[in-house]
Amino acid sequence: MNLIELERSLRQLRLGGMATVLETRLRQAQSEAMAPIDLIASLVTDELTRRSDRLLDRRRKQAAFRDPQRTLDNFDFTFNPKMNRSLVFDLATSAFIGKREDALFLGPGGTRKSHLAQAIGQAAIHQGYRVMYRETHVLLDDLAEAVAEGTRKEFMESLTVVPLLIIDDFGMRKLPLTAAEDLLEIVMRRYERASTLLTSNRPVEDWGKLLGDVRCCCRNVAMRLSLKQFFKNERSGRSLLFHRPTVRKRSH
Repeated sequence: MNLIELERSLRQLRLGGMATVLETRLRQAQSEAMAPIDLIASLVTDELTRRSDRLLDRRRKQAAFRDPQRTLDNFDFTFNPKMNRSLVFDLATSAFIGKREDALFLGPGGTRKSHLAQAIGQAAIHQGYRVMYRETHVLLDDLAEAVAEGTRKEFMESLTVVPLLIIDDFGMRKLPLTAAEDLLEIVMRRYERASTLLTSNRPVEDWGKLLGDVRCCCRNVAMRLSLKQFFKNERSGRSLLFHRPTVRKRSH
């Protein structure tokens, strides 16, 4: 079997990573007098690396980030040096996803909530998790389209099982009349089954106005998110803080 035939056979076996570098590795083996086991190890490593890279690329495309270049590496922490960096990096470990916990980022527009949310999503992909990113109005448009096409059940199931769902920019645009019920259903389906990260420029007490003043739904959405993390940034230059407020239980 010659080199061309061997490359073809490797591709038939779906070992494209090996096939791509086979000639290069063989030349390396000859020039460096590599032991057969080392040559095989190098080829296997090349194949695993290629598969890992392709998986990451596929999951990034599936996530559909609005700004796929947003990562922690290019997040500017210096704009607010008092930011709780340890908490940010704790979220970036994706431990909260493994625990099926939720995160809620609150703060005025222009305070980099979306950047940080997408950066955490990117980190989650590197940790092996599937992620779905949607701006709130896009998510609701997708749901309306699924209803029109008769695929609502399948769409809701896809939202339920993804390990991390990022719902960005809640409160930035006017929402449809069914927004309260739809968002509540999504959050309740995922509660304690998978993690949801929601960002908003509006405080929780204003959510009733955004959702048609459906107070019960607003209260339930906030409680289902469990207020795990609050993202606050005051444009006056004061500290950007994460809080862990407790949700008070009703007295009977």
